[in-house]
Amino acid sequence: MDRKELALQLHHSKFNCAQSVACAFANVMGYDPQTVFKMSEAFGFGMGNMGTCGAVSGMAVVIGMMKSDGNLDNPKTKKQCYSLMKEAIEKFEQKNKSIICKEIKGVETGEVLRSCDGCIEDAVAILDELLL
Repeated sequence: MDRKELALQLHHSKFNCAQSVACAFANVMGYDPQTVFKMSEAFGFGMGNMGTCGAVSGMAVVIGMMKSDGNLDNPKTKKQCYSLMKEAIEKFEQKNKSIICKEIKGVETGEVLRSCDGCIEDAVAILDELLL
């Protein structure tokens, strides 16, 4: 099973969008799925208010966990993480026209731009492209 299929399987098992994306990369990040699940739970449903898409937040979790040096005394990887996240967001916006959950879901316009499954697939593909 590839990472996209795994992420969709997780989403269909009641993981939120952020958890589905992040947990699909748990083994690559070197963390157990339960830790990643807990770490990313509050990012679902657009951080609980249909703000930033959970799939986008899941990308942020993966990028941070894979690219941060974890140096508490003298962190040197922030610029690299910010740059990768900026690129990930740009790619996601090109595909979906927004990174805001309620815009993607068409809450105010009635025009659904993309399904949650589609956003999850896009986020996983973007991470695969940028990180692996």
